Amino acid sequence: MKKNVLVLACIFLAGSVAAQKLNTSKLDSFINLLSSKGLAMGNLTISKKGEPLYQRALGYAFVGGKEMIPANISTRYRIGSITKMFTSVMIFQLIDEGKLSLTDKLARYFPDLPNADKITIENMLYHRSGLHDYTHDTDFENWMDKPKTHEELLAMIKSKGSDFEPGAKADYCNTNFLLLGYIVEKVANDTYENELKKRIVAKVGLQNTFYGHPIDIKKNEAASYKYAEGNWASQKETDLSIHGGAGSIVSTTSEMIKFIDALFAGKLVSEASLTKMKTTLDDYGMGMFPNLYGSKPSYGHNGRVEEFFSALWYFPSERLSIAYVTNGIVYPRRDIMEGLLKICFNEKFITPFSKSIQLTSAELDKYTGKYVSRQLPFAVTCSKEAGKLFLEAGGRKFEVQPIAENYFMHGPSGSFFEFFPDKNELLIKETDNVYYSKKEGK
Repeated sequence: MKKNVLVLACIFLAGSVAAQKLNTSKLDSFINLLSSKGLAMGNLTISKKGEPLYQRALGYAFVGGKEMIPANISTRYRIGSITKMFTSVMIFQLIDEGKLSLTDKLARYFPDLPNADKITIENMLYHRSGLHDYTHDTDFENWMDKPKTHEELLAMIKSKGSDFEPGAKADYCNTNFLLLGYIVEKVANDTYENELKKRIVAKVGLQNTFYGHPIDIKKNEAASYKYAEGNWASQKETDLSIHGGAGSIVSTTSEMIKFIDALFAGKLVSEASLTKMKTTLDDYGMGMFPNLYGSKPSYGHNGRVEEFFSALWYFPSERLSIAYVTNGIVYPRRDIMEGLLKICFNEKFITPFSKSIQLTSAELDKYTGKYVSRQLPFAVTCSKEAGKLFLEAGGRKFEVQPIAENYFMHGPSGSFFEFFPDKNELLIKETDNVYYSKKEGK
């Protein structure tokens, strides 16, 4: 569950949702292309003023040998860190009930944790506690599929100490919301699972949103897959008990929309609490993140657990909500969301792969050169041969295919390369990661 919450902030586009109907034919064209080329699987729901405008499923919920189970609009997916929005709502419900305060100290509940006498509920909601992330530097990938008790995770958090003084800065950390989930349990004297049912699921009328357990494909639950050399490879399944309030929830895109619409309609927390949740400190809200699409504000969260990637965003001025979740992705999520938003906001959008692109040798010249990045341990060298573009990176040389203007793909690895010739820059993209590089000597 990485910090992948600022995807929309990268899209500086003007525009607003026009009075005319949503361009569903253009959405269909984009989704059909992703599906037909095997570039993404999952579900999408878009609504306005609480009314669904568009719903689509693509790809498969399960891929196993000869058995292929297509996804449908009711398929349930692990939503990762979008869980944090649900946890924040429950914390603010307890605040509204007078059972909790933003100034309460962590020491009231877990006095043995580092800096517990300094860390407040507000610090944790803003990711400013300084506590170390229990998914980092703990051999997480080797125990992520095994259950852990609260006591075991608390001992792990204690042993890792603090990364900085509480309130000194913001640093995204799953530990904050794991502990907030534990605090919900302590204050309510019940399990997180039961509180989720009572405080959100029952109030909103959700049927397919719940605390996650082992994946059951017979219950229309999706498994996750990673694209590798032309195939979908099944991924190790996380035991969601270890994530609790940080990332344990399973839902559908339509119910994620119902949740965020109910939140902004004042059906889950008081107006004062919603205002607090939206209040920004160092680009962080409390359990949600603010973003701008041009001048239009939006609020929401992204999530990742295994190869489930999810995004949930709400635009208050248009009352527009968009939810996308995938259990297998090749085409970068950032580009999927950018395409969807351009269509929703009636911006110019040319569907990739929509036309054959033939580049002359002279046109390829603007891409050639050596690109270096602080994010990668190797340089990327671009060269042309027989009218084709080749890239060499990490000791491998491969041909890339043009799929749009200044945009290339290497199909076998699922890697994408977006050039900005006027800036001598190259973005290297893979699923949810983006690496920035600059042409050497420029």
